[in-house]
Amino acid sequence: MSDLANTNTTEIMQKKTQHKKLTLRQILQRGLLITIGAVLMAVGLEIFLVPNNVIDGGITGISIMLSYITGWKLGIFLFVLNLPFFFIGYKQIGKTFALSTLYGILVLSITTTLLHHVPAFTQDILLASAFGGMILGIGVGMVIRYGGSLDGTEILAILASKKLPFSVGEIVMFFNLFILGSAGFVFSWDRAMYSIIAYFVAYKTMDIVIAGLDESKFVWIISDEFGDIGDAIMSRLGRGVTYLAGEGAYSGDDKKVIFCVINRLEEAKLKDIVKSFDPSAFLAVGDIAEVRGGRFKKKDIH
Repeated sequence: MSDLANTNTTEIMQKKTQHKKLTLRQILQRGLLITIGAVLMAVGLEIFLVPNNVIDGGITGISIMLSYITGWKLGIFLFVLNLPFFFIGYKQIGKTFALSTLYGILVLSITTTLLHHVPAFTQDILLASAFGGMILGIGVGMVIRYGGSLDGTEILAILASKKLPFSVGEIVMFFNLFILGSAGFVFSWDRAMYSIIAYFVAYKTMDIVIAGLDESKFVWIISDEFGDIGDAIMSRLGRGVTYLAGEGAYSGDDKKVIFCVINRLEEAKLKDIVKSFDPSAFLAVGDIAEVRGGRFKKKDIH
């Protein structure tokens, strides 16, 4: 009997730890979107940034400068310099991520080579920096959102953060400031400043693509009028609410905590609802990168 129980326990543990294989449809969808993202990044680089001597951060920025100095194709450096991070990603993050990254880098390298002789879309440096950064950010964001990467900087930062007293974000920022500053020596200092603009635009655009345009927010509400507030949120906003049991650490009184997820356009109306029932209610609002499952979908308001 104990052997059977141990066998069942082992099977359950294996089921929990075993990675679920992607379906053919998921693989094709991921491949298509990573392809589109890599092509968009190549367009941002070869049609906007590179012809105007404007660079991006990370391995991409190093590749652009090396391509300018040596005269070799940009795609060669993008592939060769990112290749070590494919193996690091395979060990540190997983097979699916590594293969998605390798595929994305291959598409990026090939597309940049094909677009190398296409003339720049604009000679205006500011327009090239802004729109090149935007297109690049959309492409990189799509690839990251669907499980890959087009630059090994963050993988390097993840490894470095384990041995250094700095966060991943701080290491990436330091690395990119060094690279963007180097553009001043390779090109000119005005190009270095335009490169910072392009990097900032790309970073913010990438953030929007990864998080999604329909930004969601979570709300915590503590009030003695929780029933009325909850009913009003459901009827007037069409959002579901969850009541959680809480206890005041100072008073020791039992409390009901309302948890709710809304979009950013509904925040003002929710605050009005809470204020109308209990002006002294505790209210905390925070951002959510992504919401899936449950009953988040908005109900019709009658």
